[in-house]
Amino acid sequence: ARQSLAAPVIEGLPGGYGQRLGRRFDDAVDLSGGQWQKIALGRAYMRDAQLYILDEPTAALDARAEYEVFERFSELTADKTAILISHRFSTVRMADRILVLKNGQKVEIGSHESLLSRGGLYAELFQIQAQGYR
Repeated sequence: ARQSLAAPVIEGLPGGYGQRLGRRFDDAVDLSGGQWQKIALGRAYMRDAQLYILDEPTAALDARAEYEVFERFSELTADKTAILISHRFSTVRMADRILVLKNGQKVEIGSHESLLSRGGLYAELFQIQAQGYR
């Protein structure tokens, strides 16, 4: 739980680690989207798997929590294989290798820097997203 930032969420629940979660139980607590994501990451890390596949794992988190999650994610998957699906370039640029898909087909592969220097689809989309921050 500590590795995924879920510990503060769990420890803040009335029942702590024994608390039922979700809408299906009368005595349960429902969580925000970001809290659910932290719980899901904690469950994934508990398995200590050699392969992790995460699809938009921080979509409901604020920028600070997203940064912390990916710092820990990098540490926890350093000697493992991790496939991260994301449309956020702040997340994507942390990857060793980036696979760019268009209509289900591979159009580019490389590091953040190499893809930017090529001026292809990745660079185009990166610039579009970057303009939103200017």
